[in-house]
Amino acid sequence: MRLDDGQIEVLDSSMADVLRRKTPAQRLKIGFALRDSTKRMLTAHLSTEHPEWTPTRISQEVVRRLSHGAA
Repeated sequence: MRLDDGQIEVLDSSMADVLRRKTPAQRLKIGFALRDSTKRMLTAHLSTEHPEWTPTRISQEVVRRLSHGAA
């Protein structure tokens, strides 16, 4: 079920129930773990796609992408 054209996905109601039962601290922990996982995967991807880039350049690109280009 899509709510609008810009929506990527809709949370399943059973998953929403699981998340509702989590404490705020548990939900934050999940969110930070997702961010860390995304950062690791993006770093690995960029390292493979751009072997000529230095670790500093890769880190800068990771930050840029995770901040939606605001960095």
